[in-house]
Amino acid sequence: MENPMARHKTRQHAMRLRIAAAAARIMAEDGVDDFALAKRRAARALGAPDTEALPSNDEIEVELRAYRALYQAEVHPERIGELRRTALAAMDAFARFHPYLTGPVLSGLAGPYAEIDLQLFPESAKEVELFLLEHKIPYVASDSRRYAGDREHTTAVLALDWKGVPLRLSVFDPRDERLALKTSQAGRVMARAGIAEVRALVGSAEDDARAA
Repeated sequence: MENPMARHKTRQHAMRLRIAAAAARIMAEDGVDDFALAKRRAARALGAPDTEALPSNDEIEVELRAYRALYQAEVHPERIGELRRTALAAMDAFARFHPYLTGPVLSGLAGPYAEIDLQLFPESAKEVELFLLEHKIPYVASDSRRYAGDREHTTAVLALDWKGVPLRLSVFDPRDERLALKTSQAGRVMARAGIAEVRALVGSAEDDARAA
């Protein structure tokens, strides 16, 4: 006779896989870049809003890459290429502030309506706002939190439009440039790439396109 606990774990695992696949579809088709939102929507759609079987971001990422490779093999790489080229142009414009690309545009998971996430490390946060004002670039300011180990960093965030794409500038203290930053204490370290690395990514993609 099957152990009830084992049966429960089997059902939970199956639901976890279904939610991961459904969340990946939501992210790919609806342009949702928020893993937590995609999980909640997928769980509700499957009739399991309070389930303990929510998949990890890593599990959804695996499903998302597989979905895009199967159903968006041509469209998605083109969109990522466009976003990275736009990100590189923004990084060149903000070069004096030591910009780094992070988020779904860097990872290659960005959806069709994704925003570009840049981290800046100026000598003073006011320098970035003065730059925007001088160039008559409208923006909306807010605050966010980032973590390095157990230490919380309050971060100024400037949201604006850059060549028709939403651009999000997270402005850090210059001393934070050497730190491994996370979006939460328990989260994973945010991958990031400087101008030279992003330029290499863009160049490599263009070389591949010419060779195809």
